[in-house]
Amino acid sequence: MKNDTFLAAIDLGSNSFRVEIGRYDHGQIQRLSYLKETVRLGNGFDEDRLLSLEAMTRGWDCLARFAERLSSFKAAQVRAVATQTLREARNRDEFLKRGCEILGFPIEVIAGTEEARLIYQGVTHLLPYSLERRLVIDIGGRSTELVLDCGTETLQTASYRVGSVAWSMKYFPHGEFTEQTMYRAEIAAQAVLEEALSSYPRDQWDSAYGASGTVGAVADILALSGWPKGQISQDGLNWLIKCMLRAGNVSNLWLEGLKDDRRAVIGGGVSVLRGLMELLRIDTLQVAQGALRHGVLLEMAERDFNATDTRDASVQRLAQKFAVDFAQGERVSQVADRLLLQILPQDVATAADLKRKLGWAALLHEIGMNISNSDYHKHGAYILENADTVGFSMSELYRLGLLVLGHRGKLKKLDAGFEEPGFVMMLLALRVAVILCHARQDPQDQNIVLACKPLRQRFTLTADETWATSYPQSAHLLHQECAAWQKTSWGLELLIRSS
Repeated sequence: MKNDTFLAAIDLGSNSFRVEIGRYDHGQIQRLSYLKETVRLGNGFDEDRLLSLEAMTRGWDCLARFAERLSSFKAAQVRAVATQTLREARNRDEFLKRGCEILGFPIEVIAGTEEARLIYQGVTHLLPYSLERRLVIDIGGRSTELVLDCGTETLQTASYRVGSVAWSMKYFPHGEFTEQTMYRAEIAAQAVLEEALSSYPRDQWDSAYGASGTVGAVADILALSGWPKGQISQDGLNWLIKCMLRAGNVSNLWLEGLKDDRRAVIGGGVSVLRGLMELLRIDTLQVAQGALRHGVLLEMAERDFNATDTRDASVQRLAQKFAVDFAQGERVSQVADRLLLQILPQDVATAADLKRKLGWAALLHEIGMNISNSDYHKHGAYILENADTVGFSMSELYRLGLLVLGHRGKLKKLDAGFEEPGFVMMLLALRVAVILCHARQDPQDQNIVLACKPLRQRFTLTADETWATSYPQSAHLLHQECAAWQKTSWGLELLIRSS
C-alpha cells in the first residue's frame, strides 16, 4: 500500500454507526476524522426478529450522510462491517440491499467470533507490546465479545448475545432503576455469559481491558467523578449503580460525563458490565483505546501490503482439519486459474479478488468428503456456511459455499448467483477444471481455450480433435457440461477443431 493512502472503516453497530478515516503512513494509520451517529438499529426488532421500517430508515439516513463524506473514496479504500443486529435480523437482506446502494460500498455482516478478532486487532495495536496474557472485552448494543491473547497470538475468541441495547429494552424499558430490576438484569447476563468461565478463567489472564461502547461511557463518568482515570474498578462501578438507584429513573440521572446518546442504554450496559466483572472476577478493567473499526482499518492495510491475508491461513487450516487432498486441490486450482484468466476482461478491477476466491474454492471443493462421499459438495457448502472462519465475513463464506456446492451436479440450485458475471466465470472455471482433473493427475489442457461474450452471456470452449480422441472421457464430460449450462441464463458451447 502506498503511503498517504486514505482508508475508511465503517462499523454498523446495534447502538451506533461509526466511520473511522485514516491515512496509511509507513505501516501505521493516522486518524484524520471520526464520525459517529446514534442510530439504535437494535431497538427496531419486533417479536419475529424483523427490523421496523422506522429503524431501517434511521440507518439508511445515517449511511447517506456517511456516503457524502466518502464520495471521493474508491472501493478498495472502504470496508463496512455490520454486527449483531444484522446477524439476527430476518429481513437484513432488505436493509443491506438498500444500504449498499445508498452508501455506495458493500456492507459485510461478520460473525461474532470474527468481530471479536477484529476488536482484538484494534485494541492490541494501540497498546504497548507485552507478553502478558490479556483479556479483552467489548460490550456492544446486542452482543458482548471476549478475546484472550498472549503477545500477538489470539488464544480464544467468543461472542455472546447480551448487550446494552438488548438489556435496556428488556429490563429497563421505561428507564426505571430498582434493586430488583438491576439484580435480575445482572443474573440474566451472567446466565448467558456463564460458559465463558471455562474459556476465560481467572488463572488464564493477567490483565483485563475493555473497548469502546459501554466501557468507555462508564469510564468517562467515573473519571469525572474523581475515580482513577482510564480504568473501572468494582468499587467505582458499585458507586455508579448506587447513583442510578438513588435517581430511580434515567430521566433523573444527572452525572457529568453521561452523554445523551448513552442515557437510554446505560442501565443495560452497566448491568451487563457488573455481571461480567463479577463472573470473571475482574477487579479492575483497564480502558483500551482501540475498537472494531481500528481492527478493520489495520486488516485492510495488511491485506494490501502483504498480498495475502488472514483468510489464506484460514483456508489452509480448514483443508487440514477436513483432510482435503492438497495435491488435487492445487491441481484444480491451477487449471481453474488459467481458465479464469482467459475470460476475465483486462479492465476488471476485481480480477485479483476473483482469482483468490476461486483458488480457495478449488482447494476446498472436496472438503465435504471427510463427512461422506455421497453428496460431498452439499456437505462442503454446509461446512463453509457454518464455520467460524477467521477473516471471512458471513457473505464471503456463503459465496464460497455456493462455489463448492456448484462445482458439480445440476446448476438450477444456484439460480441466484447467475446475475453476477464474476461469480458465473468463477463457477464455470471451477467446474471445467474439476472435469479436466477428474483422473486426479495433471491434465493435458494446454490447447484448450475458454472464451466469453459477457453481453450475450455465452461461453465457448475450444479443443482440438487429437485431444478429444486421446481423452474421450473428459470430452464426454464436457459435452454433458454444455447440456447443463443450456438450462441456465448462460450458455456453454464445446467446439472440437480438426487437428
